[in-house]
Amino acid sequence: MLHFLRRGRSFYKNLAALALPLVMQNLINSALALVDTAMVGMLGQNELAGVSLANTPFFVAMLFVFGLQSGGSVMMSQYWGKRDVETINRVIGISMYFAGTLSFLFAMVITLFPEFVMSFTTNNPVLLDVAVRYGRIVALSYFLNSVCMVYVGAHRSTENPKLGMFILAGSMLLNTFLNWVLIFGKLGFPALGVEGAAIATLISRIFELLVTIVYAVFIDKHLKIIPKALFVPGKEVLKDFIKYATPVVLNETLWGIGFSMIPVIYGHMENSADVVAASSVSGNIERIITVATFAIANVSAICIGKEIGSGADSDEVQRLGGDLLGLSMLIGLISGILLVAITFLVVDPYVYDIFDLSAEARRIAKMMSLVISCFLVLRSFNGTNIVGVLRGGGDVKVCMLLDVLPLYLYRVPVAALTALVLKWDITWVYLLLTCEEFIKFFTGVLRYRSKKWINNITRDFA
Repeated sequence: MLHFLRRGRSFYKNLAALALPLVMQNLINSALALVDTAMVGMLGQNELAGVSLANTPFFVAMLFVFGLQSGGSVMMSQYWGKRDVETINRVIGISMYFAGTLSFLFAMVITLFPEFVMSFTTNNPVLLDVAVRYGRIVALSYFLNSVCMVYVGAHRSTENPKLGMFILAGSMLLNTFLNWVLIFGKLGFPALGVEGAAIATLISRIFELLVTIVYAVFIDKHLKIIPKALFVPGKEVLKDFIKYATPVVLNETLWGIGFSMIPVIYGHMENSADVVAASSVSGNIERIITVATFAIANVSAICIGKEIGSGADSDEVQRLGGDLLGLSMLIGLISGILLVAITFLVVDPYVYDIFDLSAEARRIAKMMSLVISCFLVLRSFNGTNIVGVLRGGGDVKVCMLLDVLPLYLYRVPVAALTALVLKWDITWVYLLLTCEEFIKFFTGVLRYRSKKWINNITRDFA
């Protein structure tokens, strides 16, 4: 895997062109999300915890959409290797049909029955009230965002990640500004609190969708819209989409449901407000520090898919995968060191005060950041291997098993046992949960070395 150190300049230039826009996009979004969290946190720790819990069901829904996008990207990156733009249009159309319909239905359920849905996230009546007030307003924004995600994901899969950087960064900037105005009542507007945060999110998603539509119809020359292919995708492409996207959708949805059980378990602990608030703050900080690890995973899927679609032999594809995995471990190591340094030098003395966390919540947040920093090498490898290399090679069913089984057979049962039955301190609970990365690492290495993950899934259309 150290062979990546001997790759030529063109290799790194190509990776940088793909990864840097993703890094900037996620850095801006994560930084602004941290600012948004700080604004809500200024209303109080209960408001911060309530909004965090309200986002749990939306997190599951958007992972379903992300699964559709990722499943489509497996096909699109390989067809991009053949420069088949028409088939890529067909895949975009199918993805939008599924993502739009399902996210709209989910939004309607949340809007009409918010108390019922949010009651699954916590039994704390104060936190439940905040979650309901926030969730019923923000629900429709996730339908709007799903359409944009599919289109932006198509550009990312075809080596144009800059579009997502500009659209999503612009949307987040608008969201942050509107949060300041509507949460605190600036510029003559009333102070709406958590409802203001929800309205700000909804308006920014409307803006995001309008910009996407204008760009797609009037500006886009990279993936020129072919209406017939977009709106009438055809049975053969639909059949392939179902075959290769369904395992990815199941992967992301099952993973999302399982992973969302963790904050739900936190929400039922005796010190739930402290634990949930700390998890929200540390999670936002972690996402800022680990933007490069996320980027290398996504870039790996693009590079592997394009390599296979262009007709490269299996040995070359595996060498490329090994180089990307080696690079991901180096990035994970650097990110872990950076997270420790920033936690002690910046976050602990300055940032926690902004969120008005209790002393116990501060202790928990710092512990979570330090624990995850020790596992970032493994987490970066696992993310790049499963989401990038193996999935880019069309090995979607095995990816689902590698990602989901450790979660359901280890992480969730251990969380429930240690936190709710044995009532251990959150430090030991969190440390044990993070050890899941070892399971993914050893099983993932075995699959990579087998070469069975390399599959050309494209068709030759007349």
